[in-house]
Amino acid sequence: MIARVWRGATRAEHAEEYAAYVERTGLESARALPGNRGTLILRRVVDGRAEFETIILFDSLDDVRAFAGDDYETAVFYPEDDEYLVDRDLAVRHFEVDVHVGS
Repeated sequence: MIARVWRGATRAEHAEEYAAYVERTGLESARALPGNRGTLILRRVVDGRAEFETIILFDSLDDVRAFAGDDYETAVFYPEDDEYLVDRDLAVRHFEVDVHVGS
């Protein structure tokens, strides 16, 4: 299993709205793909900013490519991202999942 991890930040007052936006854009479409094993949004508020880590679980790198394309280490952005993000990673990180608990 592969975990695709990305980080971005919004102003703290936009945290709820941004989390809903991420859900209906990237995460919802990722979960619809074959080979997807789940998604997570992690959030913390620090110094007036809401930091987000998104984690998308896939069976394989081929499944990651189905979501992100051949340049799968580049982050996928959506049209309204510029309205929310005050900081973002342009690249994503991929990890092999060594331990997975749950369904």
